[in-house]
Amino acid sequence: MDQRGEQEEVTGMVCQEDDLKDGQMKEVTVEDKKVLLVRTQGQYSAVGSQCSHYNAPLIKGTLVGDRVRCPFHGACFNVKTGDIEEYPGLDCLPSYKVKVEDGKVYVTINKNFLKVTKRVKEMCSMAPDIKHTILLIGGGPAALVCAETLRQNCYQGRIIMITKDNLPPFDKPKLSKAMNVDSSSILLRPSEFFQQYGIDVWTQKEVVSVNTDDKKVKLSDGTLQNYDQLLISTGCRARPLSCPGSDLKGVKLLQSYEDAKEIHNSSLGQKAVVIGSSFIGMEVASYLSDKAASVAMVGSGRYPFERSLGPEIGKMSMQMLEEKNIKFYMNDRVTEIKGENGKVKAVVLKSGTVLEADVVIAGIGVIPNSDFMAGCKLEVDSQKAVIIDKFMRTNIPDVFSAGDVTSFPLAIRGDLRVNIGHWQMSQAQGRVAALNMLKKPTKFESVPFFWTVLAGKSIRYTGYGEGYTEIIFKGKVEERKFLAFYIKDDKVVAAASLMFDPAVAHVAELMTAGQILTKAQAQADDLSWLQM
Repeated sequence: MDQRGEQEEVTGMVCQEDDLKDGQMKEVTVEDKKVLLVRTQGQYSAVGSQCSHYNAPLIKGTLVGDRVRCPFHGACFNVKTGDIEEYPGLDCLPSYKVKVEDGKVYVTINKNFLKVTKRVKEMCSMAPDIKHTILLIGGGPAALVCAETLRQNCYQGRIIMITKDNLPPFDKPKLSKAMNVDSSSILLRPSEFFQQYGIDVWTQKEVVSVNTDDKKVKLSDGTLQNYDQLLISTGCRARPLSCPGSDLKGVKLLQSYEDAKEIHNSSLGQKAVVIGSSFIGMEVASYLSDKAASVAMVGSGRYPFERSLGPEIGKMSMQMLEEKNIKFYMNDRVTEIKGENGKVKAVVLKSGTVLEADVVIAGIGVIPNSDFMAGCKLEVDSQKAVIIDKFMRTNIPDVFSAGDVTSFPLAIRGDLRVNIGHWQMSQAQGRVAALNMLKKPTKFESVPFFWTVLAGKSIRYTGYGEGYTEIIFKGKVEERKFLAFYIKDDKVVAAASLMFDPAVAHVAELMTAGQILTKAQAQADDLSWLQM
């Protein structure tokens, strides 16, 4: 180890030049700082070793071409620049100087950045003399990434983000997995960030109507706000129960940070009933398993996730939670919630079973938040999702849409029109919307990537499996270590795994590169094409 310059940089010899072949990566250390060293096309490069999303070690990920994909949640980074190229996460990786000399590879790091694990992309701020306003309705991942992408691309007009939430953009997937977190720990950006880059965030405000002819929105307090370009990124709301008793005290939906806190507090030492074996319902049940006195789960199918992940993985998920003392009532549904003095006391099922309950949490699906657009000519589908093209444009000029509220053409399924409620897809659509607002034509081509956490274990999923006819398994589901390929028309349309990293991340990269993965490849004993 030698130190050069005026003690501002530190350089370490990290390996021999022939230690890595093209397409290989290695975690090396410079002054206690872990660095991801990569060799592609005969060139060495070095970037931060941790994903900017949840700090996962990228060495466990997958490298295809010039980008590395995180094994846990699918974020992608360019290994030459460190720039983020696919979500989740917001920030780039730091990149470091690499020099090859006398057959040895040296990495140099500025001493000030030895503790830095992520890098915010360069952004401009607002210029007061530019009279142009982009209005973002909704304060979720699509709106945030849209705002940041605008500033990263030198847009200096006014950006206003309007959200019903009490908080500025926050990490919503955490709400069902860790319900008792401090609000400051889930904020995606601190308030100073928005001030620094001139992004107005209006919390606790709701848009009630839009006049697309005059380019004005009306807020619930009666005020009007002009716009030049508009993004509808209002997401979805939890579908409420419609049975008798659903308005009793103690019946909860999980939508906001306050909801999560309330569910946590009201379930401690109490009898909880979760209605709906959806991903949200199952995650909430898993979280409450060691906090509530008892947890019962009511589902309408044979197994949770049966339609999306198949009966084998559904059965395994159910067993994982049964081991946490969660009692399942499947192939059943709620007919009534009974109360006493206005508060929940019991849940009555169609089968006649009566479950004692102090708190009831419903996870029975979602409804797109598009009602406020009813007065204009915005096209929506039968489920009320906003119809957009692959440039995130609606049928109305200067009105774009992104995130869970949309119905969009999915590139990997031949532009099949879909509605997908994945965090990463919302972020990616926010970016594409911003670039197209700025007349930088960009198509949406991201591959879906999703994860769920049950009893401390993560199931990962990529692709779009709707309509699959067969599942091919590697490993054993009953041993809780497997890779599943979903087959349609002799092609792999999706993959899911547990304890089989980085297989799903690699499938996602191959799909992103446009490769057709065949049923024959999935059936083969040799999985070398997956770089396992």
